[in-house]
Amino acid sequence: METDLSGFDIDAPRWDQGTFLGRVRHFFNITDPRTVLVPERKLDWAKATVEKSRMGVVPPGTQVEQLLYAKKLYDSAFHPDTGEKMNVIGRMSFQVPGGMIITGFMLHFYRTMPAVIFWQWVNQSFNALVNYTNRNAASPISVRQMAFSYLTATTTAVATAVSMNTWTKRAPPLVCRWVPFAAVAAANCVNIPMMRQQELIQGISVKDKNDTEVGHSRRAAAIGITQVVISRITMAAPGMILLPVIMERLEKLHFMKKATVLHAPLQVVLSGCFLLFMVPVACGLFPQTCELPVSCLEPDLQGTVKAKDGECAPYVYFNKGL
Repeated sequence: METDLSGFDIDAPRWDQGTFLGRVRHFFNITDPRTVLVPERKLDWAKATVEKSRMGVVPPGTQVEQLLYAKKLYDSAFHPDTGEKMNVIGRMSFQVPGGMIITGFMLHFYRTMPAVIFWQWVNQSFNALVNYTNRNAASPISVRQMAFSYLTATTTAVATAVSMNTWTKRAPPLVCRWVPFAAVAAANCVNIPMMRQQELIQGISVKDKNDTEVGHSRRAAAIGITQVVISRITMAAPGMILLPVIMERLEKLHFMKKATVLHAPLQVVLSGCFLLFMVPVACGLFPQTCELPVSCLEPDLQGTVKAKDGECAPYVYFNKGL
């Protein structure tokens, strides 16, 4: 028996995006690290299926579960603004496998200066690629701007880590273990705005309730980028704050003192456990499509919106990126 899919809206969210729990369930779905292993031909199938469904052309025999799976793959691998396939490392679904390795080694190799510098550089290189991949694509950034942003963020992370390592030499060991998180948090405050600076300069596209663009707003860009910074720091915080406490206690156990070779792999695995939950939780802190009161827009843009939609249009909407 065939299912009638004539009224099926593939872009309708499966869970209520107006609630935190609904957004977390949504991001658990699309940040599933298993989607990283899906072959290219399967991703191309997913895109073709989603596009056909949007046009109302669904092959006979297609089931709802197939469409939902295609949408999951599409959301995990293709940019929401451009529809272009994103590079694997920059996808949010790669945050768990990529982040767990980098975070685990950052927390393990925190004692020597060369290791601190190397792993902070690796982490910021990874973050820069993720930030660029998940930017609001309506605001292009030049190669020169990307290079400057990357160097600024990397320098900030390394400088923070090195200076804090120097200041905390006589501090308790646990305090020293928290230095990587301080460096990561500081760098996120620089890396994300710098990689998305064109949004702050030119503004990002804001739309009315009918999904029609009404202009570009720098204030919307600032709000969106601020929310992304908060989300990224939240994503890293539990693992990088609690894991040092856990390792501090584990390393005092007799069998752990003998099996020092297991310390680094253990931190990598535990980092992955934290990230598996924190990636969707952090992404779900704020709605992907943000609602902004017209009164908060730039004065000239307020006039444009009111002239187009009248006084009854209280909000505009924009994609904040990830």
